[in-house]
Amino acid sequence: MNAELAQLRQAGGAGLADVFSDHRGRLRRMVRFRLDRRLRGRIDPDDVLQEAYIEISRRLQDYLDAPNVSFHVWARQITWQTLIDCHRVHLGMKRDPNQEVRLGGCRGNATTFSIAHALIGSLTSPSAAAMRQERIDGLYEALDNMNEIDREVLALRHFEHLDNGEVAEVLDLSPTAASNRYVRALGRLGNLLTSFSQYEDAS
Repeated sequence: MNAELAQLRQAGGAGLADVFSDHRGRLRRMVRFRLDRRLRGRIDPDDVLQEAYIEISRRLQDYLDAPNVSFHVWARQITWQTLIDCHRVHLGMKRDPNQEVRLGGCRGNATTFSIAHALIGSLTSPSAAAMRQERIDGLYEALDNMNEIDREVLALRHFEHLDNGEVAEVLDLSPTAASNRYVRALGRLGNLLTSFSQYEDAS
């Protein structure tokens, strides 16, 4: 039994606040990364975390009775579902089983957009981005053409800062498979960034 699980079983809800605070930073990073850009400024990631915490507290005993994954992965799943519900409320989304997949609950093209947005923001200014839209569209297309699981592994490891074991739990992979997929995806991402940088230098 790991220390967090022992602490939660011993203190229950009284100890949840301390355990949750240890994971809050990475959960907030996930919310910021996955939040639909149309809702920036309308939804505060801390409000999402507050709602998620209420649900985590309500369901804590169920988790303690059958902890099939680490606490962070379990808390992330609930936080992600809370974010999905926020998207539905604010964007008028309807429940559609075709829009939700088991890969941590994220659609492939949504992950593509999140990765591309993060990369473009770090690689170029808004004015330069506008001038290079054709090249940026190519970046979106290249990311979207990646294997869906590889793309999710990349998002989870590189942008959410999950460790390899956590990625394996989220995607129901073996740790070895998760590691191999990350190396492959990181290589493809490196090629994309090299190509993008060369274009920037030549412009």
